[in-house]
Amino acid sequence: MKIQTYYNHIRFYTPHHFVYYPILILFLGFSIYFAITTPDQLIWIFISAAFIFLFALAFMLRQHYALTLQNRIVRLEMRYRYFTLTGKRFEEFEHKLTDDQIFALRFAPDSELIPLLEDVLKNNLSGDAVKKAIVHWKADYHRV
Repeated sequence: MKIQTYYNHIRFYTPHHFVYYPILILFLGFSIYFAITTPDQLIWIFISAAFIFLFALAFMLRQHYALTLQNRIVRLEMRYRYFTLTGKRFEEFEHKLTDDQIFALRFAPDSELIPLLEDVLKNNLSGDAVKKAIVHWKADYHRV
């Protein structure tokens, strides 16, 4: 398995990104073309609208449940890691952090987590800035 870094941590799901969506876009393109060029425009406009609806629905459903669950798990992971490293509760200041900051901090190894967390609280670093500040990337190969 390839070593995960800031530059390659984005993950694609092949059936959705490289099969389903391209086919759906192709069908949508054909239906729009036929809606413009054929005498039966109304039916092709309806078909085009149906493909747009399917595209939007598939995208939203595919990610909504998985990402919501993943966000909850990451928060629990960060609470556990912080408590394990410090003996203190993460929830005491968790409300001061944005989701992006918390999600970015999970890529920091234990040795970098506490100083980086203090820097985030002090300087309000963005999630992207947090990721770039990590020296030894803690890979997450099980992300959705």
